[in-house]
Amino acid sequence: MSAPKSNIKGALFALAGFALFSTHDVVVKTLGATLSTFQIIFYSVLLSFPLVMLMLMRDRTADTLIPKHPWWTALRTGCAVITGLCVFYAFATLPMAEVYAIIFAQPLLITVLSIPILGETVGRHRWAAVFVGLIGVVVVLRPGASDFTLGHLAAVVGAFTGSLVSIIVRKIGQDERSAVLLLYPMMANFVVMALALPVVYTPMPLVDLGLVGLMASLAFIAGILMIQAYKNGDAAIVAPMHYSQMIWAAIFGSLFFDEVPDTVTWIGAGIIISSGVYIVLRESLGGMSRVTPVLRTKSRAETGTTPRVSALARISRRTPARAQ
Repeated sequence: MSAPKSNIKGALFALAGFALFSTHDVVVKTLGATLSTFQIIFYSVLLSFPLVMLMLMRDRTADTLIPKHPWWTALRTGCAVITGLCVFYAFATLPMAEVYAIIFAQPLLITVLSIPILGETVGRHRWAAVFVGLIGVVVVLRPGASDFTLGHLAAVVGAFTGSLVSIIVRKIGQDERSAVLLLYPMMANFVVMALALPVVYTPMPLVDLGLVGLMASLAFIAGILMIQAYKNGDAAIVAPMHYSQMIWAAIFGSLFFDEVPDTVTWIGAGIIISSGVYIVLRESLGGMSRVTPVLRTKSRAETGTTPRVSALARISRRTPARAQ
């Protein structure tokens, strides 16, 4: 019989995890000022592999690495690679608060994508939340009032492809081995970035290489903290902790990059966050949602550079387990 969950403990683990994820994003932005996104991702994946291998040594599942759903796996892998490129580029070129505000639209997109892919039925309340949340995205982007840059486009595309990755995991995760979910996006990133590296490579000082190693370590530790968060707290409590990254964006942006989110960004982010929290609450109420795709999404936007939290959680169990 499992121990009762402590939502306070779960929330604290989640807050610590997202603080580390935000620190990871600070490093991405710092490196992005001098290095190509392709190069940052290549070395991030390269230095993440040893950590992933240590986790895979605990995977007792007796199976091959051949996916049972090759087409869905291929689509998920391609979307993860695109998400990594887009999100890393967005952090390199936009204020952190703007990137987070746009990425926070993921619960809205996951809700919409769950209809054709998972067969989910979305009621008028969640449709209303999606509509309001998308208004928030428009407020952040403020078309006509400010320049719509390639960075903004990258953030929007990254939010969409990241949502698609999450939905595909919900569709095939029960059948696919955790190692498949972990390794395919990372291997694809490694190959794609290696092909681009000869064109974009810039010599890296030892400090930059150390920062990439720090990125890998921060994401891995943050993933472990998120596993503990979901073990100790209810998903309806843990999931909204994601939005604490907006606070870190304001703090880190001001400290390191001379960025201060303006009033319009805060208003837009507030609208998006309110919509996302409402969707989480609707899904957490019994009988309101059959599939609850947002509550079951335990990871940030998957970039294929670091292990997915839900896959790490399955591998961390001592007994053989199938993906959930």
